[in-house]
Order: sequence, then structure tokens, then C-alpha cells
Amino acid sequence: MAVRIAIGTATKPQLIHHFRSSINSTAGNYRLAVFKASASFSSSPAPRKLILYSKPGCCDGLKEKLDAAFSLSSPNSIGDIDLQVRDITTNPDWERLYQYEIPVLARVREDGVEETLPRLSPRLGVELVQKKIAAAFDQ
Repeated sequence: MAVRIAIGTATKPQLIHHFRSSINSTAGNYRLAVFKASASFSSSPAPRKLILYSKPGCCDGLKEKLDAAFSLSSPNSIGDIDLQVRDITTNPDWERLYQYEIPVLARVREDGVEETLPRLSPRLGVELVQKKIAAAFDQ
């Protein structure tokens, strides 16, 4: 199941369900439940992640296109990619790096390193935005 991330929060329904059923156990089993939940989470493939660096009042057009692209069903589907929107004004490092560049899209590689994607033209349609993001993750 795809999970969309907004401003750094996310939920995994199967993990939360496991957590809820285990939290009702005794205190001794609670630690075991946390271990089990972590183990079951790590055994699944790591979700693909896309980060949008933005700030308030910026990038609404791109955000709307991304929302539509994530909802679009096609051979280039990106519904399994987690999107995280990062407000650069909340982190001095992000603001220093991206203040003149936003919007910036970055994919998180399997090794955890962020790779900045080429800037998307504002003239691109939703289908092409979806296709370009899918291609970036197929590399």
C-alpha cells in the first residue's frame, strides 16, 4: 500500500495495527512488540522516497501537479513513492542550500543519499511530470 508523507509524518497501517494489538499486552511483552514491529517493517522493501523542498507561498502549481501525478493511474505509476514536503524556512541548512533554487525535487537513493532531480518545466503536463519522476526512480 502506498503511503503519502506530508511534512515529515507517515503511517503504515499494518505496522500500527500490529502495534495496537501488542500494546494491550503486559509491560514485559511491550518491548518485544516494538522489536517485532521493527523487524516486520525492515523485512519489507524500503519505500521509494521523493522530497520536495519548498516554502510557504511557493510552488503551489508544482504541488498540485505532483498531487495529480501521484493519483494518476498509468504504466508510469508513482503511487508507491512516498512524498515528503520540506519547508526550507524550518531548517537553516535547507534554507542556505535552496533559498534561490526552490522548488527542488530530490529522490532518496537506497543508500539514503539525496539526489537532486533536474528541474521540471512549469509547462509540463501531469502525465509528463509523472513520467519524469518514474524515470528518475528507474535509473
